[in-house]
Amino acid sequence: MEKLNIKEEARKLIDKLPANSTWDDLMYEIYVRQVVEAGLAESQAGKVISVQEVRAKFGLPE
Repeated sequence: MEKLNIKEEARKLIDKLPANSTWDDLMYEIYVRQVVEAGLAESQAGKVISVQEVRAKFGLPE
């Protein structure tokens, strides 16, 4: 994954928010972005498990 310019990405995120957004709205968007990027990085690093393994771990039907 290429290294992003965080300041530029933050500006883009802010520009997409509605004019009446709150600080909580901004924090939520940053949090979601961070979690998605972390998940993509883990996936690209091969740190994944199958749906069947998750179901077995939590005792869910297949």
